[in-house]
Amino acid sequence: MAVSSIRDEKLQDSDFFRDVLAGLAGEQKTLPCKYLYDEAGSLLFEQICELDDYYLTRTEAAIFRQHITAMARQVGPGALIIEPGAGNCEKVEPLLEHLQAPSGYYPIDISPEILLAAKERITARLPNLEVIASIGDFTQADVWEGLKNLSTQKRVLFFPGSTIGNFTPVQAENLLGFFAAKLGCGDGLLIGTDLVKDSVVLERAYCDSEHVTEEFNKNILARINSELNGNFDLSLFAHRAFYHPLRQRVEMHLVCLKSHLVQVAGRKFEFAEGETIHTENSHKYSISGFNRLLLRAGFSPVCHWSDPQQHYAIHYAQIS
Repeated sequence: MAVSSIRDEKLQDSDFFRDVLAGLAGEQKTLPCKYLYDEAGSLLFEQICELDDYYLTRTEAAIFRQHITAMARQVGPGALIIEPGAGNCEKVEPLLEHLQAPSGYYPIDISPEILLAAKERITARLPNLEVIASIGDFTQADVWEGLKNLSTQKRVLFFPGSTIGNFTPVQAENLLGFFAAKLGCGDGLLIGTDLVKDSVVLERAYCDSEHVTEEFNKNILARINSELNGNFDLSLFAHRAFYHPLRQRVEMHLVCLKSHLVQVAGRKFEFAEGETIHTENSHKYSISGFNRLLLRAGFSPVCHWSDPQQHYAIHYAQIS
């Protein structure tokens, strides 16, 4: 069999291939937001987190700095910290440093380069902490298999960054239920949520003046070109982000500027002028609304910490 044929077979067997083709074939074209975070996308997102317009990261970081001792006390001694979508693992490091004799750290991420580099950094900084990196999509069961051989008196899921907002409320409930199934009685969840607020603040965060978010959004088209033999012309698409008040979410789209035809992996897709590809949602919650979601998913809300402006919250919940 020719090398190119083997490569094509492997390509067509990938989730990326199936998800992209299915998403582009829909009446409302979509691309799953998890594919924004390849190595290039993850690095761009790190740049976004440093922007003045993007309040989320610095606000969450300030809450952690102010309340990290109370959070560590809530987690308790001897805990195994599990972080789905860990990325560069920088957010968890202050918590790991404040915990009493943690039994280990289990980060999960789809980007192997970034995750393995983070593992080396944390191991050098905390040599007595066992770090077991799991590479893959945290919504899939296989990346959790390594937990079966780890004994610990308590497991706590660490899910910062308002990542839960990328899922619809139904998807978020299902995901939290999936997380709850990995835990036992007394185990915990430390999770960040962006709160409902003025639309001007929200839209500025997702459509920054330096256009880094635009580059981040368009990167998924560059990835399709590179990995799926696509021919997207990135100059024919514009970044758009807006707040939808009824759905309480920011939507991120790529808007087609001119009618044209695109090919991906030998398949043709027509784009009309003004048509969009919906690439990401970021749902916002009230404290009470998120507590109700936790309860439906099998968690009991315990406490939360917020900033003075009530822009953001970090919640602790547990399995009863």
